[in-house]
Amino acid sequence: MSETYDLIILGSGSTAFAAAVHATSYGARVLMFEKSVLGGTCINWGCIPSKTLIHAALFRHEAHLGSIIGVTAEKHPHGIDAKRLFRHREAVVTGLRKERYLDVLAGMKGLEMVKGTARFRDPRTVVCDDRLYRAKRFLIATGGNPRIIDLPGLEKCSYYTSRTALLLKKLPTSLVIIGGGVIAVEMGQMYQRLGCRVTILEHGPRLLPAIEHEISGSLQEILQKEGIEVVTDVRISHAEKLGELNMVTATVNGAHREFACEQLLLAVGTAPATADIGLDTAGVALDGNGFIITDRQMRSSAEGIWAAGDVVGKMMIATTGAREGIVAVDDMFNTGCGCAIDYLAAPMAIFTDPEVATVGHSESSARQAGFDCMVNCMPVNAISKAHVTGMTAGVIKMVADRATGRLLGVSLVCHRGADMINEAALALHLRATVTDITTTLHVYPSISEGLKLCAQGFNRDITMLSCCAE
Repeated sequence: MSETYDLIILGSGSTAFAAAVHATSYGARVLMFEKSVLGGTCINWGCIPSKTLIHAALFRHEAHLGSIIGVTAEKHPHGIDAKRLFRHREAVVTGLRKERYLDVLAGMKGLEMVKGTARFRDPRTVVCDDRLYRAKRFLIATGGNPRIIDLPGLEKCSYYTSRTALLLKKLPTSLVIIGGGVIAVEMGQMYQRLGCRVTILEHGPRLLPAIEHEISGSLQEILQKEGIEVVTDVRISHAEKLGELNMVTATVNGAHREFACEQLLLAVGTAPATADIGLDTAGVALDGNGFIITDRQMRSSAEGIWAAGDVVGKMMIATTGAREGIVAVDDMFNTGCGCAIDYLAAPMAIFTDPEVATVGHSESSARQAGFDCMVNCMPVNAISKAHVTGMTAGVIKMVADRATGRLLGVSLVCHRGADMINEAALALHLRATVTDITTTLHVYPSISEGLKLCAQGFNRDITMLSCCAE
């Protein structure tokens, strides 16, 4: 015996939930499956807990900056109350999970959830706990898991992943991070600011290899000034446990080096959660890394099966995953709508301090796409408000089409950068030009004025502009 639904979704994270809610607006009867905790990575082990702890670390850092200019909360600053901090983290996660997921699920007509792992029995049927469920349409939004590298000796060491590193009950005294991507820089700075000695080991020549080199280089300088040891061009040979410490042995620029720490953190990417859910039975094709192959409508290779979120291996951020899910649902229920995902218009941010953010083309991708580019890269210390806040580190980079002046991409590392990038995303969405940005009035003094200054820098010497100059 089986039940039939209009749409069955594997997963219940931000991607799955956005798709499910959107599908109910079409009057669809929707069923979600979740084997773990409602809400997926973002609310439970990713965005929310990490940003809660990052924000707490920022308080401590800013208290120190305040003491430099004579502003202190107490004469004798206390250390970290780890138990209280981590109780706060749990309270935030629990509260938002209830408000944004459990309460919505309870009040949403046409939306149901089953606890358990659903596996495809055929392209129109999944089975969970010996019960069959059928649908005309399926969305796979099972997300991903932290990737574990094959490193000799690792099994004997104590190590965190990006997930378990946010579920700690106490802070380590020292941390070696293997990997130099988003997780490494966010968590590295956070733990450094909470009093942990941090070393980042990156296989390549620089941190954040997918980000413009001017941006990643500026961030690396900022992290190093805060006391984080950043080591690049690292070839790790093995790890071992020596008493209470973990030891990583590596070659760095031809020289033998050893790195000791209380804890290791693996920050080497995400593996798709595509194993053991019957995708081969359903005829869903995977790429060489196990991610589901989709087109711009989020259709998989199997008719009637779509996929979205981390499981497709694109931008791997919550907002983009949610958008992918909505595009998939529109394609399912509004045939011929022409709905498609546009990754170039999707902004992303890395929540270091200052924040890294980017949208659109990089300089190299714009040239590869055939554009004759003009580029301007401006230091953040050109912004008046940066001197007011004392946050003068960082750079802003713009890429534009030389022939038309149309904005093609913005990348930056800047205080409040995650807020600033939204203006740039809107400009790209509206196909705005550099002139459109320079002729738009901005509040003075404000950090977002930096976008206007950078645009002005294409044809003016911004050092010669007075305050509020147009």
